Amino acid sequence: MGLLSGLAHFGLGNLENMEVYEKSEKTDNMETDKSAGKVVREQDFLFDKSCSCPVCNGKFKTKVVRSGKARLTGSDQDLCPHYEQLDVLKYDVIMCPLCGYTALSRFFEFVTPLQIKNIKSTICANFKLQGETGEIYTYDEALERYQMALANAIVKRAKASERAYICLKTAWILRGRAAHLDADQPDYGALKKQCEDKENEFLRNALDGFQAARQSEGFPMCGMDQYTVDYVIAAIAARFEQYDVANRLIGGILQSAPNPRVKDRARSLRKAMEEKRRQNDAGGEG
Repeated sequence: MGLLSGLAHFGLGNLENMEVYEKSEKTDNMETDKSAGKVVREQDFLFDKSCSCPVCNGKFKTKVVRSGKARLTGSDQDLCPHYEQLDVLKYDVIMCPLCGYTALSRFFEFVTPLQIKNIKSTICANFKLQGETGEIYTYDEALERYQMALANAIVKRAKASERAYICLKTAWILRGRAAHLDADQPDYGALKKQCEDKENEFLRNALDGFQAARQSEGFPMCGMDQYTVDYVIAAIAARFEQYDVANRLIGGILQSAPNPRVKDRARSLRKAMEEKRRQNDAGGEG
């Protein structure tokens, strides 16, 4: 199954096998708030924001997390954020339900006339009008929205960094989906592996895209400075045991990055890589 499998739901099955880059570019919705002794609903953190589509000029509403409501509790090694009581990542894609134009919120308003032309001829011409969503976006709905954002990015020939960033965040959505699967369901193991395999596929595409973007684009990139992008590349490379790539970038971060937090993360990543290599060596000896 490809990265875009499932777009047939939107009438775009012909786009499911698109390549992300050109050849040259290489839940649960309720939790208990123990401090207050009450049930907190995911929808309590959301509101419907009015949007105007820059492609079809249609008016619609999209679900957005209320400013200051979600509390960050930590992040994974590759900077995937974690929040209390809801996954904010599910709400970072805006999709016009009238024409199918979709993008991450930071990119939604910024489309050129040529990009609009490409989107209209490839996306809008085949898009199936979508009905109302529920009070929240499920992980499956969020995944579909990210896939639509990636399809639009490919069609409009967005920068490699934008496509890579969508792939990275889609991988995080799949990670969240796996974490929220019901362990008691009969097909839990198969579904979890499916999420993990697809997460890795998106991460590999994110790695390819960021490496290509680093060679051809300026900074900031998707809101990240050079050293944050280098750290993300290093973290993904380390996951796939590309230690030469990771170590080279970590060295640059430790030598030149002005932000001490990025340096601390780089040191932690280097330590984690060394530990993993020791474990691999020990396993090989056994």
